Amino acid sequence: MDWSLILQLAYILIVLLVCLRVIYDTNNITKTLSYLLLVVFVPFFGIIFYFSFGMNYRTRKIYSKKLFSNIKFERQLEVQLKHYTQKIIKNKGELLESNKRLIHLLFTEISSPLTNKNEVDVLLNGEQKFPEVFKAIEAAKYHIHIEYYIFTDDTIGRKIEALLIKKAKEGVKIKFMYDDFGSSSIRKSLVYRLRDAGIEAYPFYKVKLIYLANRMNYRNHRKIIVIDGRVGFVGGINVSDRYINNNNNIEPSTYWRDTHLKIQGPAVWYLQYLFLCDWNFCANCEIEPQAHLFPDLDTFETKSNIAVQIAASGPDSETPTILYSLLQAISLAEREIQITTPYFVPNESIMDALCIASMSGVKVKLLVPRSSDSRIVNAAASSYYEKLLQSGVEIYRYNKGFIHAKTMAIDDEIAIVGSANMDMRSFDLNFEVNAIVYDKGVNKQLKEAFNTDLKDADQIDLERWQTRTWYHELTEKVARLLSPLL
Repeated sequence: MDWSLILQLAYILIVLLVCLRVIYDTNNITKTLSYLLLVVFVPFFGIIFYFSFGMNYRTRKIYSKKLFSNIKFERQLEVQLKHYTQKIIKNKGELLESNKRLIHLLFTEISSPLTNKNEVDVLLNGEQKFPEVFKAIEAAKYHIHIEYYIFTDDTIGRKIEALLIKKAKEGVKIKFMYDDFGSSSIRKSLVYRLRDAGIEAYPFYKVKLIYLANRMNYRNHRKIIVIDGRVGFVGGINVSDRYINNNNNIEPSTYWRDTHLKIQGPAVWYLQYLFLCDWNFCANCEIEPQAHLFPDLDTFETKSNIAVQIAASGPDSETPTILYSLLQAISLAEREIQITTPYFVPNESIMDALCIASMSGVKVKLLVPRSSDSRIVNAAASSYYEKLLQSGVEIYRYNKGFIHAKTMAIDDEIAIVGSANMDMRSFDLNFEVNAIVYDKGVNKQLKEAFNTDLKDADQIDLERWQTRTWYHELTEKVARLLSPLL
């Protein structure tokens, strides 16, 4: 028998079967062609890469996000939340009426209610965020829930650790969830110390050697803190010393520009829901909703009346909700869109939406880092700039340091802050969460921060950009071929 021929035929058969799987399983044409080329022209590695990174896990949910075991109760709750949302739209009048398509989208897709009576504080950089986090933890009476992509065992991490241990001794119930890839450095140090203090601590989607590549791909990129079901934090700032500028405890490093939100009010209800769904998955338990976890939406007493809605998506959701919410927000713009993102690797729908908005008379401004922490991502992002510039989009590159904020301000009313970058990974592969604030005051604060950042940025000129060297342009085009895989 000619074993060499048999092996070759077997490999060809495997390649054909994998190609059929790629065609059947991948909805995006660009991604389909990328994976087909990889599988056909890169022997063995292409197949391994596809099964590690390319499988459509939205159709094979990592877990089913279902917190309520009682289906009848869940349906009753949905009806109540729908009436609650409709009442707020009616009472808030023109401000929310003009944005009701976005509100309806989020409620329809993920049952995220529109809430009012919220206080929202915009926190710029770690210098503003962490003091507020310390105060909120100190004030906790019943429970503290923490969920982070990156949590490090450094000065700031140990300070939060000390506060958590102190509160645990006071009887406060604490649940601590960390991404097993992003927070890998604390697995055998800080996590053990928390557990020794009686704090429940679990990794999200534990990385195992056999499934290393795949499990690196579907990460929990959320940054959530919920305290007593009434105070919440959400945004782009992880727990690490590098997020604090002018910190005497660490050596001088790159200036880190980021944005976070502190929310007090009913909007925390959905952050709590997200946390508990993730917790039930990673801790392999079934925590049922209880009154102290979900305070009645009408019992919140706050000083402001800000409307907030939470957008969340990941490999557990039926649709890329965050992508859809951003597209809807862009389509609602009539005057101006300001976007800040550290990683700009958009899909075709985002590119088309931004170009259409700009060509329709909306002033679109995009702020990105001059250099990101990935050369491939930086090159891939640059490959999209020329088309945007030709459409009239203004693009600025931040020079002062690394801009890590993920924000969007639409006209004078919509403000979006969260964990999701404007890239395919955030839209399809990672667990992400954004807060959408319908308020002129918060919108104004985001715009002021954006305009301040522009003072440390250079605007890209189309004519000069088109004269860049052939080498740079070629590098960008090659990197762009990989953009569906980044």
